[in-house]
Amino acid sequence: MTAIDLDATKFEAEKLFQRKRLIGFGIPSIIAVYFVYIFFAFDLPGLAGRANMENAVTLASDSWSHKVHVTRDNRSGEITYAVEGERKGRYPEGQRPDWVSGDDAIIIDLGRAHIVRYLPDNRTEIEIPGFPLIKAQAEGRTVTTNLPDDLPDWISASDRRVGITTPEGRITLTGARTEVFNYFPGWELFWFTLDSPYHGHSLGTLLFADRLDPARSNISGAISDWWNNAMWRHKDVAWAIGETILMAFLGTMGAAIIALPLGFLAAKRFSPFMLVRAATRRLFDFVRGVDALIWTVVLARAFGPGPLTGALAILITDTGTFGKIFSEALENVDQKQIEGVASTGAKPLQRYRFGVIPQIVPVLLAQILYFLESNTRSATIIGAITGGGIGLMLTQAIQTQKDWEEVAYYIVLIIAMVMFMDWFSGWLRGKLIGRKDA
Repeated sequence: MTAIDLDATKFEAEKLFQRKRLIGFGIPSIIAVYFVYIFFAFDLPGLAGRANMENAVTLASDSWSHKVHVTRDNRSGEITYAVEGERKGRYPEGQRPDWVSGDDAIIIDLGRAHIVRYLPDNRTEIEIPGFPLIKAQAEGRTVTTNLPDDLPDWISASDRRVGITTPEGRITLTGARTEVFNYFPGWELFWFTLDSPYHGHSLGTLLFADRLDPARSNISGAISDWWNNAMWRHKDVAWAIGETILMAFLGTMGAAIIALPLGFLAAKRFSPFMLVRAATRRLFDFVRGVDALIWTVVLARAFGPGPLTGALAILITDTGTFGKIFSEALENVDQKQIEGVASTGAKPLQRYRFGVIPQIVPVLLAQILYFLESNTRSATIIGAITGGGIGLMLTQAIQTQKDWEEVAYYIVLIIAMVMFMDWFSGWLRGKLIGRKDA
């Protein structure tokens, strides 16, 4: 090797070394700059400043617990007791929780020496350990208290509203009403409402005891009362789950039926006309290039809300996706199998039926069943827009900003539905394709 060659080799090695060093320094720098951009673009300091941990704790607590409201109407003096403050969860006349006592003065024992007293003339006394006795008086639209100017974080007060949050419960006072919220774990009235004769009875009682309702057997009566539970609406929820699955099924299967013949038009091996192939592929690009949510908004404006609108949105989007997948599968079929069928004197349609379709069936089934499972999740979101399925009920519960236990219930059901569809599609795929371990 000559000196010139050695110099050229050293130069190339030096250049390669410099390039690697530049890349080594450049990539971390780019990543650092990107994270700095994210920090300011998403306003992370402002987000941290707006975060309210108290609201987050309340939301989390409401999702796995329930609260009983003890409410005094400061105008009429009427006192009501209701689970979650709903009329459907109101205690029957003459009944109240066992932690409430008294007649002229209503004493509410929240536990651990936290006591609230509803006194005559819209007066309220609140005992909290380690804090002076709180006295409040509702007069017209204002609330007067003996609270000091320097208040702890767990008390918010103005002349119109006083809010007190303790580990044992919450108290709010306004000119219109005074309300105490006592929290308990679990989803109360999930099985039976307070007006059901089966409320508060064990499973053993329902199975073996004498009839609790003379007109019905315990089992049939309990199932009927649970199914028609006015608070948790199990019948409506089951119907909504069925609508969501049906929306996904109709959209997915309809798209597959439409996409299969179009896939032949888009495949070069089966469609000799370039103009037809190009037009079909651009059609696929168009319908799948617009997300199903956008199609949902467009179709809802055209046809109105409803589950069918959601099914059509899924059908349109998946037609483009299936068309592309099916056409690519058709491009890769084995020509020898088609020639073998043709050698028997089969006509063109018979060649497709016996020489092509059997080759692509595993791909078709795998993709269709996967999209069926995926569209079950999508149908939940689409249903929130089109007004159908479990998505609508979830959105309504979120919008109330208070029914977080129902939000948790619907989310659990959605997860269970997706898990079931995942298992079912896998099982069905194995049966149809012929896997022995299915």
